Amino acid sequence: MQKAALDQLLTPINSFLYCQTPQAWLDKAREPEQLAPLLIDHCNCELKAAQTALMLIRRYVVDANNAAELLAWLKPYEDYVYRQIGDGNFDGKHNGLKKMISANGVHDFGDDLVEKMVLLIKEELHHFQQVLEIMQSRDIAYTNVSAGRYARGMMRYVRTYEPQALVDKLICGAYIEARSCERFARLAPYLDDELQKFYISLLRSEARHYQDYLTLARQVAGEDISPRVRFFGQKEAELINTPDADFKFHSGIPIEGVSTITQ
Repeated sequence: MQKAALDQLLTPINSFLYCQTPQAWLDKAREPEQLAPLLIDHCNCELKAAQTALMLIRRYVVDANNAAELLAWLKPYEDYVYRQIGDGNFDGKHNGLKKMISANGVHDFGDDLVEKMVLLIKEELHHFQQVLEIMQSRDIAYTNVSAGRYARGMMRYVRTYEPQALVDKLICGAYIEARSCERFARLAPYLDDELQKFYISLLRSEARHYQDYLTLARQVAGEDISPRVRFFGQKEAELINTPDADFKFHSGIPIEGVSTITQ
């Protein structure tokens, strides 16, 4: 990707986020011994992103039959990750979801949510497969990893009544996707050629994912959501800019190095 195109893609993301990734996190991530745990967590993040999108579809806009179709679609991936079932070959499986997934007509935003989230699921599962193949080529075995504080730290502020709960979940999704995009771009120059090209290749879809989440949040709310966007942006920045003992793709400042960079 040319620098001008890269800058054009990243400018709105950097404006949306309330802070940059701290240099201390980048310094930790570039250590050779961190490559395996970082790739494993990245792989896990791609599956979790697909699961989050699936949960939103199931919870809000499809009937039981469509929900079952979605669950069946993710089952081979979840079997591999959580139950050590399968050989890790998912070639083409992310293309398997039929056009039959449709909204139940309860909400005006149903069709848009299905369209955007099904595409997101397909792309995240494809990315999962790509990361797994890179790991396999480097003899890095997939292992289960514990959940970090990042997503949990965002979701704790989601309101408990609808449709505000859905609006908040979508805003959280926007920030998670935007942070992924920002970190791919910031981390890429420190990686080898294969990983650098791979992470740059992910930027366009991740940038669209954050925009899709934000568009849906505005659509569901039907009113100005700027205060909630600002609220979650500040909370996200706190998680990124505070010490974190658990080094992960979305973790905060490594405990051994506290250095904050803010906009």
